Amino acid sequence: MKYLILVGDGMGDYPLAELDGKTPLEAANTPAMDRLCKKGEFFLTKTVPDGYLPGSDVANLSLMGYDPAKYYTGRAPLEAASMGISLAADETAFRCNLVNLDITGNNRKMIDFSAGHITSEEASQLIGSLQEGSGNDIFRFYAGVSYRHLLIYKGTLPNLTTVPPHDYIEQDITHFYEKYLNHENWAALMEKSQTILKDHPVNTARISKGLLPANSIWPWGEGKMPDMPTFAERFKITGTMISAVDLLKGIGVNAGLSIVNVPGATGFIDTNYLGKAEAAIKALENQDFVFVHLEAPDESGHQGSIQNKIMAIEDFDKKIVHYITEELHNRRLDFRVVVTMDHFTPISLRTHTIDPVPTLLFDSRESDNGSKCSFSEKSAQDTKNILMLEDGHELINKLFQQPCS
Repeated sequence: MKYLILVGDGMGDYPLAELDGKTPLEAANTPAMDRLCKKGEFFLTKTVPDGYLPGSDVANLSLMGYDPAKYYTGRAPLEAASMGISLAADETAFRCNLVNLDITGNNRKMIDFSAGHITSEEASQLIGSLQEGSGNDIFRFYAGVSYRHLLIYKGTLPNLTTVPPHDYIEQDITHFYEKYLNHENWAALMEKSQTILKDHPVNTARISKGLLPANSIWPWGEGKMPDMPTFAERFKITGTMISAVDLLKGIGVNAGLSIVNVPGATGFIDTNYLGKAEAAIKALENQDFVFVHLEAPDESGHQGSIQNKIMAIEDFDKKIVHYITEELHNRRLDFRVVVTMDHFTPISLRTHTIDPVPTLLFDSRESDNGSKCSFSEKSAQDTKNILMLEDGHELINKLFQQPCS
């Protein structure tokens, strides 16, 4: 038996007037997911426990079967694990976004949390310059993918309140920016980094092309390294994580999964869908489990782009869900697959919400159950006697047909 979890990050949404009251998921053409819905179980999963912010870190830990109350220590440590970075006892990892701010006097406004989806190649040069110009015994920069990078802080952590930049798009963030300025070392880092970025050749070139420059860093999501049992220890199975983003790779590393770095995987709508699907099939030739994560719907939600979100959902359906399940059928392999999302990223809000997520579970050995539902938010909520999986981390046990923990 093969087991799969296929995640369209942030696919969930709310009805939009521009779509005649439909959500992007309802408006999208998703024959593969709809077909699986009609043959499998369809229910809601609460991926974000009460008291937690609806971040991809918490939600994907739940999808991987790790109770955030036991294992969540912050987003950045997971990303550090994916980059092979070990943290000393006196070190704290921060996610470090390259962002675009409107800087007017002492005021700061978050224009774009991704610096216009800066390329990894451009970002690598910027992070290299930041490490050379402002890295020291206290701060170290590590380049990641696109706008997503890492900052390691050594020493006693000051009382520092950080927030995810994607929660404050087009909003004044002066209050949060000033939190860094309350601490001498951090104030020096923030001001020096902006000086380095201001006239950097990469940013000069981007501006000449009409693109947003990365004119500031934004550290957040701090934490220490978690202590998580592996899949082999918990379930006696092997598996692979396939994602473009370091967060998911880091969860995979801590879970003891193999990590596949797919060429052309960008975390956006131009990602290498086929490469990810083929990598999943190849992994299942020798392993038991694969987790495939697509970031594009979430990024489109943060952009507020209805068109991009619909396209991302349709690509996920055709190039991931359809391709993988059809290939497994053609190879006559028995499999159980979960298709879901980690959280909603509504177009109208441009950030994450805590809504329970539509989830389907399909077993290739089962026959058509006569259901007429389609894969959508409304269909999940309207399903007769709807099952609500209150503890999202128990989804993995449902997939593996094991007793709940």
